[in-house]
Amino acid sequence: MEDPSRCRHLCVDMQRMFAEDTPWNVPWMQRVREGVAVLAATHPAETIFTRFVPPVDSADVQGTWRTYYEKWPMMTRQALGDDMVDILPELRALVPPAMVFDKPIYSPWLDGRLHLFLQKQEVSTLVISGGETDVCIMAAVMGAVDLGYSIILLRDAMCSTSDQTHDASLAVFGTRFSTQIRISTVQDVLAWWP
Repeated sequence: MEDPSRCRHLCVDMQRMFAEDTPWNVPWMQRVREGVAVLAATHPAETIFTRFVPPVDSADVQGTWRTYYEKWPMMTRQALGDDMVDILPELRALVPPAMVFDKPIYSPWLDGRLHLFLQKQEVSTLVISGGETDVCIMAAVMGAVDLGYSIILLRDAMCSTSDQTHDASLAVFGTRFSTQIRISTVQDVLAWWP
């Protein structure tokens, strides 16, 4: 059950390495960053920014993650630098009271820290924005569904590099998970969560 008094804004991976000139650039991010910033600035103490943090070197990770960073060596922190991993400057200006949650993988849930933090605050509803719809947002949403959160996805504050998989993801979220997920807009959420 959606509850604005027990709500947090989970802003997924709105980072410089996806907004600037890198192989992982997400052009759509420029279209959604204003809406994300407006919501975060309206509720800074209730906003959590996740950051997808690559390893320093591909040798620092195992399994298919090692293969992944061998394919993308220019996106390791050794090549990219730590500054590019940070959230966008207009979002960084909101920290604190907003907080930053780092994760080395797509999902923010697997090590349990984020869920424990939210449970201590009795959070039951998550408004989710950011990128990419079909990768890190998908991982965040599926974990949140499994953990029992009510989820509001902001179609005008989410981005991807692929129109096709973005649209397909929203279709799946809106139909297969309609009891756990509501798809909305920034303006509608601002009216619901003043």
